[in-house]
Amino acid sequence: MTDLEISGLSKTYPNGVKALDSVSLTIRPGMFGLLGPNGAGKSTLMRTLATLQDADAGSARMGDVDVLRDKDTVRRMLGYLPQDFGVYPKVSAEQLLDHLARLKGLSDAAVRREVVATLLKQTNLQDVRKKALGAFSGGMRQRFGIAQALLGDPKLIIVDEPTAGLDPEERVRFHNLLADIGENVIVILSTHIVSDVSDLCAQMAIINKGRVLLTGAPQALTSKLEGRVWQKAIARSDLDALKAQLPVISTRLASGRTLVNVVSDGAPADGFTPVEASLEDVYFAAISGRLDSALAEPQAA
Repeated sequence: MTDLEISGLSKTYPNGVKALDSVSLTIRPGMFGLLGPNGAGKSTLMRTLATLQDADAGSARMGDVDVLRDKDTVRRMLGYLPQDFGVYPKVSAEQLLDHLARLKGLSDAAVRREVVATLLKQTNLQDVRKKALGAFSGGMRQRFGIAQALLGDPKLIIVDEPTAGLDPEERVRFHNLLADIGENVIVILSTHIVSDVSDLCAQMAIINKGRVLLTGAPQALTSKLEGRVWQKAIARSDLDALKAQLPVISTRLASGRTLVNVVSDGAPADGFTPVEASLEDVYFAAISGRLDSALAEPQAA
C-alpha cells in the first residue's frame, strides 16, 4: 500500500488570502483526520488533491503518480465526497448511482448492476434504492455520497466535512461506514468536529490559517497533556482578566457556569482542579497559539 506524500503545498487566492502555506504531510493507508476551524484551508487542500484546482507551489505524490499533474490517473483512483454534494432530486438512488458508474467506466451492464447493488447495501440504502434523492434525509444523502465515492475501487478517498449537520444517530451510522472502508485505502477526513477524528482516525493533523500546526496519533498527542490540564468555574465577567494572566486554551458553558481550561505543569492558581486531557484540549491549545507551552516536555522538578 502506498503513502500520499505532500510537500510544500502552497496556494494564495487572487484576493490575497493564503489558503495553504507550505503544507507538508505524509498520509499512510487508513483513516487520516485533517482537523481545523472553518476557513483553515482544509477544503482548499482537499480540492487540490482531488484535482479540482491547482496549487501555486509544492508537490503531492502517491508512489509513481504525480497527484498535481497526472490528473486523469488521479481521477481514476479517487473517490471524493465534497462538502456540498448536490444530487438530482427527482432521480432515484439506484438510477443515479448506475449513471455515475457508467461515467466511471463500468460499461458492462451486469457488472454495473452488481456493483450498484453492493454499494447500496454497504451504505444501508438498499431498502430506499427506488426513492427519489430529493426525499432523502441529510444522513441518507451523505451515505449516498459515500456510495458514489466508492465507485471504481478507489485508492484515495477524500471526504470533506461529512458529518456537519447530521443528527447523533446518523453521525454514528456514518462513523461506522467510514471505519469499514478505511482499512486498506487512504481515507482523508476533513472536519472541524474533534470527536470525528478522535473516534475514527489513527493519524491526524491540525491545520489553521493554511499552516499545519501539529501531526501525530490522537492518543499520543493527548497523552502529552496528561496531568497538565486544569479547570475552574468562573464568572463570565472575570474571563478577560483570567485570559490576561493564564494560558487559557478553551472556555465553555456548563449548567450556566463558565468552565475555563488552562494548560500548566502545576496548579495555575487557587481553585483549579486537574481534569483528564482530551483531543479537544490538544486542538484548542494548537488553535489558540498555546501549542509550544502545551506540548513541550514538562519541566523537571
